[in-house]
Amino acid sequence: MNDTNNIFKTLSDPNRLRILKMLQVRSLCVCEITSVLDIGTPTVSRHLSILKKSGFILDEKDGKWVNYMINPRPADARVSSILSSLDFWIADESTIIKDKKKLANVDRVSLCAK
Repeated sequence: MNDTNNIFKTLSDPNRLRILKMLQVRSLCVCEITSVLDIGTPTVSRHLSILKKSGFILDEKDGKWVNYMINPRPADARVSSILSSLDFWIADESTIIKDKKKLANVDRVSLCAK
């Protein structure tokens, strides 16, 4: 039961759901996620840490960037099930739609050079 509680706690924050939906589009660095969500880098990093610990996402070093992506093969079948049904639950939410539009204009090179 404890693992199930942790999975649902992970999904209880709207920003973590927004991050998951963005990562379904493409892998992203912290600067890109921060830009779309318009929240601080430490907060985004904390959300990413929680998502990673729960098995929803992975990270990969790429030069000076760390890219975050959806975990294609989570060890927990419940996480796989949730990831495969995110579109059913939240794809048409107005915030998710706005995030996708913002994400289309995000340029990591200019963001991370600041």
